Amino acid sequence: MTMTGSDPLVARMRPFGTTIFAEMSALAVRTGAVNLGQGFPDTDGPPEMLAAAAAAIRDGANQYPPGPGTPGLRAAVAAHQRRFWGLDYDPDGEVLITAGATEAIAAAILALCEPGDEVVCFEPYYDSYAASIALAGAVRRPVTLHPTDDGRYGFDPAALRAAFGPRTRLVLLNSPHNPTGKVFTAAELGQVAELCQEHDAVALTDEVYEHLVFPDAAAPHIPLATLPGMRERTLRISSAGKTFSCTGWKIGWVSGPAPLVGATLRVKQFLTFAGGAPLQPAVAVALGLPDSYFTEFLAGQLQRRDRLVAGLREAGFEVLRPDGTYFVTAGIDALGGRDGIEFCRELPARCGVVAVPTQVFYDDVEAGRRIIRFAFCKRPEVLAEAVTRLHGLRPTT
Repeated sequence: MTMTGSDPLVARMRPFGTTIFAEMSALAVRTGAVNLGQGFPDTDGPPEMLAAAAAAIRDGANQYPPGPGTPGLRAAVAAHQRRFWGLDYDPDGEVLITAGATEAIAAAILALCEPGDEVVCFEPYYDSYAASIALAGAVRRPVTLHPTDDGRYGFDPAALRAAFGPRTRLVLLNSPHNPTGKVFTAAELGQVAELCQEHDAVALTDEVYEHLVFPDAAAPHIPLATLPGMRERTLRISSAGKTFSCTGWKIGWVSGPAPLVGATLRVKQFLTFAGGAPLQPAVAVALGLPDSYFTEFLAGQLQRRDRLVAGLREAGFEVLRPDGTYFVTAGIDALGGRDGIEFCRELPARCGVVAVPTQVFYDDVEAGRRIIRFAFCKRPEVLAEAVTRLHGLRPTT
């Protein structure tokens, strides 16, 4: 084989180039625009957590931690899930610590899917889902979320049922959902649970925004694993990054029945083996913080959401107000936008703000072509500056 003039990348990964997040963040740096594209906070997490990490470094927690994670963090994850969701997991065998939720998703898909197996997921989807499915040689079966008359997102139950078939192995569910901000209702989760059991499929649930569901949401967050018949077939994934504003730490976890967690560990050990030794005890501290931390965190994000939603509407966007996460999606038709990628690439020059086009998260590109996403997990003064700049886009009448 000669390398001259050929792409050495395996064919199944060639559709995946530089992520849209990297492209848009680089554009923000290059133009000096306010970056509301990539979803990371611009403030640090709780001081108790930061102090615990510094202490762990000083105290010598700097070598390999156990492959499944430190016992203290696994116990803290189990206690946290019991406290908030009434889910009981054995820290020894039913909880696995990973390098963020992204590794957890990849390891689980690689562990559980044979080539040709099918993975049902909802689109728009976080871009790593498609890449992980491709790495496993599996096939994605997307179900499209569409804007509804009440300014939220929904799906056609018939389309969900049609996505299942004899090769269905996994259902990948993200709720609260990035990028739409949708929180799946009890009735919708019931449809997913029914089909999982009917087709003997495993559910892989990405719940990293579990503590970011707003008081005016159409539904509370309900872990799929709490539904009848689902604990034994659900791998539940979350992380410290969103709730504790430490996205760069990459500390995540998987919880579920021991056979599924054990399979995930057998793959995970050959991806990163282990990591974040001094960060794991710090995350354990954060998970045990009093309820006041979680309520104040949510209240702060609610204020940010409402400020940006109002500003986007004033600027002429057709806003779909999110029920959860720290993202808001908006239609660009009223501002003359016909293609989200072009619109987002031009936005920094037009007004000095960066957003992300959501069409890159769809197989059905047309469904998302005129919708873009903004992140509001920024300091109030940063959001105020972004809103001021966006007002320059206000359509003329």
